[in-house]
Amino acid sequence: MPHHNARDWLHEFWLFGLKQAYACLFGGFLLLVMIVTRYWYPLESLHRYDFIFLAAIAFQLLLLAFKLETLREAWVIVVFHLVATVMELFKTSDAIGSWVYPEDYIFGIGNVPLFTGFMYSAVGSYIARVWRIFDFRYSYYPRRRWTIILVVLIYLNFFSHHFIWDLRWLLLGATIVLFARTHIYFRMHREHRHMPLLVGWLLVALFIWLAENIATYTNVWIYPNQQNGWQMVPLAKLSSWYLLMLLSFVLVSLINRIEIPVRQKVD
Repeated sequence: MPHHNARDWLHEFWLFGLKQAYACLFGGFLLLVMIVTRYWYPLESLHRYDFIFLAAIAFQLLLLAFKLETLREAWVIVVFHLVATVMELFKTSDAIGSWVYPEDYIFGIGNVPLFTGFMYSAVGSYIARVWRIFDFRYSYYPRRRWTIILVVLIYLNFFSHHFIWDLRWLLLGATIVLFARTHIYFRMHREHRHMPLLVGWLLVALFIWLAENIATYTNVWIYPNQQNGWQMVPLAKLSSWYLLMLLSFVLVSLINRIEIPVRQKVD
């Protein structure tokens, strides 16, 4: 076991931060645009939501042009946009009204401005990019067919819980059973570190929940309890983001190979 001094740990921590920042490029840009345009938006001829939509497309093209994003990662964003828009159309319908987009827009379908798909795409983009940057590997990863069945049920539950029982806690329990032994291995510099995959998802879900609080504060969308003034998004929403994280992760896993750590190959 190689010896690590404080300088080595500091170097790895610095690299970890840099790589995470690089992986968050698209999501970070989107959040920055939302914050800036909330407090300063001088374009009277273009709705704010439409500006966010066009800015997201322009930034995507820049990432591809400067090879900061691969074509595969761009396809992940397209898939996420489609999957997310279908869910948004349902959730924001007049009959359901889980949340609303209070401002005007031209680029949109029904009650959904088209930039919204990019908010989900930012999660998919992050997972695809961080997978490559950190050279992810997994121990005791479950069979792919079981993960697909699980996320299909998760996606359906986002719709069905409005009409029948909400199965999220059952699905969370199934997730724990399925991934209890799975560890994710990630490389900052030379060596791979590892942690339980369930913990990794929780940390990312927590980060998304914080970003959601910022987005609702900047009036990008609002929940019914925020109609008369902003309130913090309930911590209970973490369960939804955790399941969405799992859905996003499995979608990305369909185009990425599940690599096994060297130590497990030897065992």
